[in-house]
Amino acid sequence: MKTWFITTEERQALKRAIKLLELKPATLFLACFLGAAGLGATIALGATAAWLIARASQMPPVLYLEVAVVSVRFFGISKAVFRYLERLASHKLGVSGMTTLRTNLYRSLSYSDTARIASLRRGDILDRMGTDVDNIGDFVVKSLLPAMVATIVGIITVVGISLVDWRAGLFLALGLLLSGLVGPLFTIRATRISQQRETQSRAQISEVAMTMVDGAAQITVDGQTQQVLSGLSKLEDQLYEAKDSSAKPAALAEAIDVFGMLMAVIMAAYFGISAVNHQSIPEVMLAVLALTPLSAFEGTAQLGPAAQQLVISATSAVRIMNMLPAQEQVKMTDEDEQPIIPRNRSASSILEAKDLAIAWPGGPVVAEGINLRLEPGNHLAIVGQSGIGKTTLLYTLAGLLKPVSGSVKIDGVDIFSLPRIRAAASFVITPEDAHIFETTILENLRVANGQLSAKEGEELLKEAGLGQWISSLPDGLETELGSGATTISGGERRRILLARAMAAKAPLLALDEPGEHLDAETADALLRDLLNSGSKEQKRGVILVTHRLTPLDQADKVFIMDKPHGNPNEPATFVASGTHKELLETHQGYAWSIRQEQVDVF
Repeated sequence: MKTWFITTEERQALKRAIKLLELKPATLFLACFLGAAGLGATIALGATAAWLIARASQMPPVLYLEVAVVSVRFFGISKAVFRYLERLASHKLGVSGMTTLRTNLYRSLSYSDTARIASLRRGDILDRMGTDVDNIGDFVVKSLLPAMVATIVGIITVVGISLVDWRAGLFLALGLLLSGLVGPLFTIRATRISQQRETQSRAQISEVAMTMVDGAAQITVDGQTQQVLSGLSKLEDQLYEAKDSSAKPAALAEAIDVFGMLMAVIMAAYFGISAVNHQSIPEVMLAVLALTPLSAFEGTAQLGPAAQQLVISATSAVRIMNMLPAQEQVKMTDEDEQPIIPRNRSASSILEAKDLAIAWPGGPVVAEGINLRLEPGNHLAIVGQSGIGKTTLLYTLAGLLKPVSGSVKIDGVDIFSLPRIRAAASFVITPEDAHIFETTILENLRVANGQLSAKEGEELLKEAGLGQWISSLPDGLETELGSGATTISGGERRRILLARAMAAKAPLLALDEPGEHLDAETADALLRDLLNSGSKEQKRGVILVTHRLTPLDQADKVFIMDKPHGNPNEPATFVASGTHKELLETHQGYAWSIRQEQVDVF
């Protein structure tokens, strides 16, 4: 079902997106009032100037014209002033709304399934949170406000003209409807086709751009630079073609606008002449009837672009809302939104997984029969070949993925049922590709704890093995880091991420491949520091996924994840568990991997 060529889904998505803008009624009213005042001044200027010209042709005493002369000056100045003030108010409304929308989107995403976000391409997410959010803000400035202003001023103008001659007022109303409604409807219908092409091209360009940024070194080594650039150029050509096609309906709407204006002017002049001949109106009012519509159509001229923006914004609203959970799933009660005080490390938080089967939504079960217990003071490690399901298991234990069967509980409560902020207060996970932001070291640590002091940050970095490094930096914690950690080594990056994870002060901590992409010696040192950082006195529970086995002599227990019968089509499980020493003695594969690591080192 379609309403004015906007689907029900688009209308609902746009309505929800506008609600997330949290527009202030007072600012919206002010912008609308200033816009109406500016357009009203334009129409009043045209009407007054028409009366002045017609009256002056009768050569009356100059004093008879003074009020009209002053009025023309007043409306000419106020027109520019009101339009300037309207721009300030409307852009303030739009920019503040976009800021609020992004904040609300990030808040809503924190309640969304991890699989929903992980299924999207990085470039697509960037495009939705950037361009699509901007399009929602532009809807307010370029579509909603012009429509409100044109409607209000159009009604007032029709009423005013009708007081002079109701027939001229009727045709003015018909002309305004034709220009302000029929033209934009054609624009909406035609723009939809070009908008779909533009949205696809824009998302693909963002994806390719992100690939070029993240994989620049690999692309250069593989000699694929020209091929990637050529593909990007083709996508840009498609985007330009889509934009060109969207200009055609705008031209059609412009033509309809001109036709409606001509009809209103011609009919007003016709009925005005008739009224003058019948002496039902003064002669000077003929000029007012004939020329006022020229100014009245300035408002409807903006409705063609407003209709295009409506389609663009509605499409963007659907893309944004498809990222978010259903409204009833977003738990934003006052209790949930209150800041959570970080738990003391000695607090009793026990994580238990029983008969757990895990999978990404819509995918096959990757592991089953998982049982483990993690409590403050425990150091656990999960090892296994790549792709076996270790990362999926960590995400499930953290409550980011819903188990296929079985349960994951913290202190006896299902972790998936807890609000995200409360679950994170007990159990924090740091993924393998966690981001380093282009800001200071201290602010990178504050990502996990906004209240972290500089002294606490230094202690965490020392605990993570970066005490000497941070002391050697001239600016210390205020040292600026490049985006993506381009200004520091891999080992330093991993240790900063470890310090960030510990900054959350959650009693339970999970890390995914903290030694990945590091040389063997650096990786082993990092893992040993990690396992030693959560000492028995501090009572931090640690569970990590790693390919390095040598430093696991510091772990309390090691779980080996594998296919139980070597069948690649069956789910994995824990095929063995025990201390590092026990597995060396009882598990041949584990012992062989240790020997290989020692050979690699030497």
